[in-house]
Amino acid sequence: MARGPGSNRRVKLLLDEHFSPEIARQLRAQGHDVIAVKEHPELIGRPDRVHFASMPEQRRAIVTQDLGDFRPLLAEGMRSGTKTYGLVCVPARISLSRQALGQVVESLAQLLQQHPSDEDLINRGGEIWLPDKPLPQAPRS
Repeated sequence: MARGPGSNRRVKLLLDEHFSPEIARQLRAQGHDVIAVKEHPELIGRPDRVHFASMPEQRRAIVTQDLGDFRPLLAEGMRSGTKTYGLVCVPARISLSRQALGQVVESLAQLLQQHPSDEDLINRGGEIWLPDKPLPQAPRS
């Protein structure tokens, strides 16, 4: 479905089980539509295939470090023409420790600002990689 400039269909995210719900809370405080699996007891422990299959109806991309499971699901979905909103791949070298949460939040916020359309990830091949560190912000004038 084609949309013109000014579309309000923004990227929405689901944080996989290994991400702290605090990341989702901080991103929501910035105005982003983000949920964490750990915030919803009914989502905890569900197989990755079930998460992946249910995200198109919510129009959510999945943020994960679990690429061994999700990348084959994405490839299968794209080959078969199944609607998906893609993956945000977080390199394993990025720490998800409590001390590193700010960096993860900042990197995800930048990604959401740079790729605002809900179909941006699919238009980029179905996945996008989170940078190791947030990009420096230009000084505001």
